[in-house]
Amino acid sequence: MTWPTNSSNIVTTNLDSGTDSPAAARANLKTALDELANVINGRNQASGVAGLNASSQISASQIPNELNSTSGNDITLDPATSIVTVENIIKLTPQTTAQLNAQSGLADGMIAFCSDAGDSAGVGIPVYYTGGQWKSMIDGANI
Repeated sequence: MTWPTNSSNIVTTNLDSGTDSPAAARANLKTALDELANVINGRNQASGVAGLNASSQISASQIPNELNSTSGNDITLDPATSIVTVENIIKLTPQTTAQLNAQSGLADGMIAFCSDAGDSAGVGIPVYYTGGQWKSMIDGANI
């Protein structure tokens, strides 16, 4: 199965007039139907399209393990309920205070794990960004 990548395979030259020859249109129709079959057969296939299940949702097996933005934009989750539910553990990549402060586009409400802002034993802590500062989730102190 090959997912269609070339819309020029759909030709209507012999299909757009009442005087067109059905014999001449046959090859154009066959090519168009082959492309349609590729679309149908491409559902839930690699390099195809993810189908929807009976609940109008993309099945878990069709969701990629990783989402990457190549356009330089953030990835946004925007559920209609305004609540994002995570059913398991969230792993935040540890960053130093310097790395966190070097981030661009910082905004209130961001969270991170700061590897060098914990206690004297070097235990990191979760932090949040507000009012232009990263703060400890433990006591609200600036890091």
